[in-house]
Amino acid sequence: MIYGFKVQTEPLTDYEKNILLPAIVKGLQTKVGKENAVTNSEMIKGLKKFGYEKLSEPRIRKIINFIRIQGLIINLIASSKGYWIEQDIEERRKYVQGVKQRAESMLASLQSIEI
Repeated sequence: MIYGFKVQTEPLTDYEKNILLPAIVKGLQTKVGKENAVTNSEMIKGLKKFGYEKLSEPRIRKIINFIRIQGLIINLIASSKGYWIEQDIEERRKYVQGVKQRAESMLASLQSIEI
């Protein structure tokens, strides 16, 4: 859990892990290529159509994080266009570089306020 973001970052509930996670994995596996990207809000709308409940953008992000960490979907990347599976290695390299740059920016900010 991350301080200041308790609700958003608490561990997955049984419902999220056993019900939502499999549905999200199944749906994301069809999103190969940037042209097939799906946004967080589109996922929520789609899941609601099928009767899924207890959905929020922060919890979808938590589930996506779990998917990545557990290796349930390889090469799952994201941008403002949404989430998709990227097969092009050069595009994955660019994505990794962007993640590193964001992490470095956060660390620089942390160092400026650290006690």
